[in-house]
Amino acid sequence: MKRRIVNTLLSVVLLSALFLTGCGNGETAQSTKGAADSGLENSQSGEASEENAADSGAAETDGAGSDATAGSEAGAGASGEDLLAQIQEKGEIVVAMEGTWAPWTYHDENDNLVGYDVEVAKLIAEKLGVTASFVEGEWDGLLAGLDAGRYDIMVNGVDITEERQKKYDFSTPYAYNRTAVIVKGDYEEIQAMEDLDGKHTANTISSTYAEVAESYGAEVTGVDDLNQTFELLLTGRIDATLNAEVTYYDYMKAHPDANIKIATLTSDATQVAIPFRKGAETESLKEAVNQAIAELAAEGKLTELSEKYFGTDISRAE
Repeated sequence: MKRRIVNTLLSVVLLSALFLTGCGNGETAQSTKGAADSGLENSQSGEASEENAADSGAAETDGAGSDATAGSEAGAGASGEDLLAQIQEKGEIVVAMEGTWAPWTYHDENDNLVGYDVEVAKLIAEKLGVTASFVEGEWDGLLAGLDAGRYDIMVNGVDITEERQKKYDFSTPYAYNRTAVIVKGDYEEIQAMEDLDGKHTANTISSTYAEVAESYGAEVTGVDDLNQTFELLLTGRIDATLNAEVTYYDYMKAHPDANIKIATLTSDATQVAIPFRKGAETESLKEAVNQAIAELAAEGKLTELSEKYFGTDISRAE
């Protein structure tokens, strides 16, 4: 009987131990599962953190890019405050010209860009301590490019007029250009502008010179180009033609034996200068260019170039 009771008690103890062991494993499993779940959550949290960091980094990069763009735009505006400083920093000045108007700007037989204005621009650039970079184009496009800031200056025999002065600032003149009445070498009937009354002249249609001739009472024949004009003059079919004084000298340089002469000149010479965009940003450049022109005149360089390209000195008013 006692043995039966002892066995029963042992069985109960063993069952209790087994039950407690099972409960312990269950908690351990749950703890492991919890740790695994926690690890997964931490992993997901880490991935989310990396994604957020990546997104955040992309946002910062985009922001930096936007700031850089804005800074660039602001820099472009700020750099426009002083054009001379920009030019000297980059070491070149961008000069606009036509390249098709001899002897001011044209291409020689080797297709090199040459001319009075080309050399004047190079000398001015040298005075500024930079090199000249030339851009060629049509007249209207050059002025539009100057307005837009694509070119620093325009050196192309530009006359100072009241209309242009409304839009541009100008340097001091570096050349002077008068209207000439050109006749055959033995023609003496025209001694003054008033003598054009009743005479026959020729000029390109709608040119300023045709208008001037008509204003003095001349009968104007329309022609296509300068060569045709001189052909009519030399063959005696017209009495005279009006054109720029420097055009006459350029023609004589190419045709030294031509039997023509200047009968009279307008009293007022047109001033040729360098136009600048109006504004504070061009003031220092204009002053530097004016100083360069003054030095070139004093050194005799403008006279030398005038005689080289025109056969006479057009750098002086008289």
